[in-house]
Amino acid sequence: MSLQFRRNEDGTVTGRNENNGFTVTHADEEEVKRQLFEDAGWEYTPPPPPLPPGHHRFLLVHEEDEGECGFGDERYTGLRARPPEGCVPVDRGCFALECRRPGRTLLDAVAGTVAEIRRAHGVVMNAVRADWRPGEWPDIDAGGEDAAEAVAHLVLTAAHRSRRLGYGRKELVRLLDATGIE
Repeated sequence: MSLQFRRNEDGTVTGRNENNGFTVTHADEEEVKRQLFEDAGWEYTPPPPPLPPGHHRFLLVHEEDEGECGFGDERYTGLRARPPEGCVPVDRGCFALECRRPGRTLLDAVAGTVAEIRRAHGVVMNAVRADWRPGEWPDIDAGGEDAAEAVAHLVLTAAHRSRRLGYGRKELVRLLDATGIE
C-alpha cells in the first residue's frame, strides 16, 4: 500500500491512497494523515504535544557491537531506577531512554544528558535514534530537529566506535579540527 502526501501552493496538504484512489485535501497535515490511515485500515497515532521552548525530545540508546545489552542487563539497574530527570527507560531491543530535556539546542540537550548518565551511572549512551535512516537524510537546508538528531547520532556512534578501535578524544578532536569546522 502506498500513501502519498503533497504540500500545495495554497498551504493545504493533499494525501492520496494509491491503492484505491482515496484523496483528501485539508489545511491541517495531521488531519490528512489521520483520514488516510483510517482509509487504509491502519492505526493513527497523533504526534506528541509540542514541548516548551528550549526543550528537546530524543531517544538515547546504548548498544553493544558484541554481546548482550538487553533492557534487563544488570549494567542498567541504577539507570532504570534513577534515570535523568525528563527521561524514561524503554525497551527497544536494547536499553534506551526517551528524553524530553532542556538545552540551548538539541545537541546541547543530548550532550548534557550523555555526560550526566556517564558520571552518575558509568554508562556511555552511544546512539540517538531518529526517524531518518541512512540514505534518507533530513533536509539540511531546513535545519531543525531532524538534522540535529542526525548529527548527534553520527557523533555518538563515531565516539563509540573510535573508543572500541583504540582512538581517544585527542584523535577525534584533531580530526574535527582538521575539517575547519567552526
